[in-house]
Amino acid sequence: MISSFVSYAIEKRISRRPEEFGRVAIEGVAGPEAANNAATFGSMVPLLTLGIPANVVMALFLAALMIHGRTPGPLLIQNHPEFFWGVMISMIVGNLMLLVLNLPLIGIWVKILKVPYKVLFPLIILFCLIGAYSVNLRVIDVAVMLVFGIFGYLMKKYEYDGGPFILAFILGPLLETALRQSLIISQGGLDIFVTQPLALTSLLIALLFLLFPLIPSIRTKREKLAE
Repeated sequence: MISSFVSYAIEKRISRRPEEFGRVAIEGVAGPEAANNAATFGSMVPLLTLGIPANVVMALFLAALMIHGRTPGPLLIQNHPEFFWGVMISMIVGNLMLLVLNLPLIGIWVKILKVPYKVLFPLIILFCLIGAYSVNLRVIDVAVMLVFGIFGYLMKKYEYDGGPFILAFILGPLLETALRQSLIISQGGLDIFVTQPLALTSLLIALLFLLFPLIPSIRTKREKLAE
């Protein structure tokens, strides 16, 4: 999910026709879908080779492997080669099956777009309500979903991009957990974020991403001053 939102935001930022995103831009569909597939298979690499889960799904997969006596790590290929190559081959076969199924059936999927909006919209709301309630079987979750639905509608109406907000909502708890772990390791010192090469490099890259959107506005102001 995170990779999809990041890909969509970057595609929209670098596109020559950003106003078409959310309407007819094929880049807004192809980019996030490709990023999602790449993240799914890419997250298997640190899990199987180092035993490090990249997300919640991989953490559950790690727990399932350990229950069955297949501890991921550098010795997984050596100790259980049949399992490792079975997973690799299943991924290849799965992609081939998706290719075979999607190409002939693409006409059927496109017909879904021809369903009248007055029919499709109530069904979407119904499935969202069922999904929100079925997680914890609490009515408060349905109320939260409705509130955020109204909030999302207002953001859409006033042309605010919801991608960064969703990313912050997802990554916020992970960021807080990682911050607490780092502070525990450094005994409360903040210098761990600048003395470690990997942490410093990550901060610099994040700073560049924050400054990158300001470049077009700065360039526009310079052009106006030059005129």
